[in-house]
Amino acid sequence: MMDFSRYLLLLLGMCAVTYLPRLLPLLVLSQRELPRWLTEWLELIPVAILAAILAPELLLDRHGALDLLRPEFWIAIPTLLFALKTRSLGGTVIIGMGLFWLSGIQLP
Repeated sequence: MMDFSRYLLLLLGMCAVTYLPRLLPLLVLSQRELPRWLTEWLELIPVAILAAILAPELLLDRHGALDLLRPEFWIAIPTLLFALKTRSLGGTVIIGMGLFWLSGIQLP
């Protein structure tokens, strides 16, 4: 069983490995003017990460095969159109959840 000092050391270690990778680039890059191409490229990273997370969930079945008939995929289309038209995060979440509920999909 771990005592308090080990838990504290574990907590501090987790804080360091979470905080330092965010802090170091901020400290180094905040004092420099980045080239425009690099700034534009960095702006695409969140979109790429989100697409990498969502695409398999929306397009692949349990066995990893492409399945364009998945209800999640068809619910995502009007939700995406709403998001593109309104640029409202809260509204998009509500629309997506509402459509998901209306479709009657049960999550496992």
